[in-house]
Amino acid sequence: MKPLEGITILEFSTMITAALSSMMLAEQGARVIKVEPHDAGDPMRFIGARKGDISSLFAGCNRGKESIAINLKSEAGQALIHQMIPQVDVVIHNFRPGTMETLHLGSDALRALNPRLIYMAISGFGTEGPLRRAPAYDPIIQAHSGMTASQGSDEAPSFMRSLLCDKITAYTACQAVTSALFARERSGEGQLIDLSMLDASLFFMFPDGFQNDALLDEDQVAGGLLIDMLYDLTLTKDGGITVAAANQDMQGRMLKAIGLLSLLEDERFSTMKALIKNLAAFRDLVAQKCIGYTSDELIALLREAEVPCAKCLTREEVLAQAQLSANDSIEVIDHPLLGKLRIVKSPPKFGGKRLTPSRPTPSHGEHTDDVLLEMTASQDHLTQLRADGVIR
Repeated sequence: MKPLEGITILEFSTMITAALSSMMLAEQGARVIKVEPHDAGDPMRFIGARKGDISSLFAGCNRGKESIAINLKSEAGQALIHQMIPQVDVVIHNFRPGTMETLHLGSDALRALNPRLIYMAISGFGTEGPLRRAPAYDPIIQAHSGMTASQGSDEAPSFMRSLLCDKITAYTACQAVTSALFARERSGEGQLIDLSMLDASLFFMFPDGFQNDALLDEDQVAGGLLIDMLYDLTLTKDGGITVAAANQDMQGRMLKAIGLLSLLEDERFSTMKALIKNLAAFRDLVAQKCIGYTSDELIALLREAEVPCAKCLTREEVLAQAQLSANDSIEVIDHPLLGKLRIVKSPPKFGGKRLTPSRPTPSHGEHTDDVLLEMTASQDHLTQLRADGVIR
């Protein structure tokens, strides 16, 4: 039995945050019903490689769900949702503040129908303040949360070329929902959860990205950032590796392995404090030595010395590495539309086992009739709703 079996989630979303969050909950056993616009569906369906109305990006965020297509701007469409709510445990959406209220689907309206309902409202910047209605996409939040400054610098910001803020927010939402479900077991009451991408991303960035911005007393002593010490590409004859020698003992073992132990006699590098102060010069000397080795030669020397290191793998090498096979991380499934589809399984092991999707990624509105017949309507009613343009 999966941990969240018996929990029903209604998802209203476009793009990543709410979709990825509810997909993770689906992997853990929840029934997720994705409510999509009745005309074109989630725009993520058409971004990148695809077959029919399912892209690989959409599949990666929406497997294990049912899809229903409803015109939420119509009173009849809103009435369908209202009829479903008493049978629902969680609502997740990522619309701008006020949008769901305009559709008569806000927290107050839906929780009046079901006081046990947990209502997760994801926004870009929050429900108050000057940016509350501003559009928010991942690069916008990277810029606002200090991620671009941390990835590059204050003077030369750089983006993380991954939808990192979207995914951080999704993980935060997933954890908050499960906490609220646990609280409901004790209190019997649901609750509204407000979550902004900005807050989730800043919380994620703060411990290491803002190390020198947390202590505010005048007697605090600024130090080198951990990210500046760890993240460095070491070039070799045939490519590059990363070495994470994060303390003085590791630095000593690394220098011994590559024949530069004499550097520890240099007062610039003889203590960790001095080394951090002269990090650029230290790295330059190490780089001159490392360029004489191939990546495999250098990795072998450093691993023998128990120094954390790794070759920077290509995407093909990532998928082929033996460790993923040992972890049972990857699965190839047969999708009725997409054919052979490679997926990464849900990371946690429950009872020593990886969880697998309960159903394939749905086509747009694939389950409209099945879900509505089960939860709200008769066949005659569905026929009329379709004729009226309320459902697909």
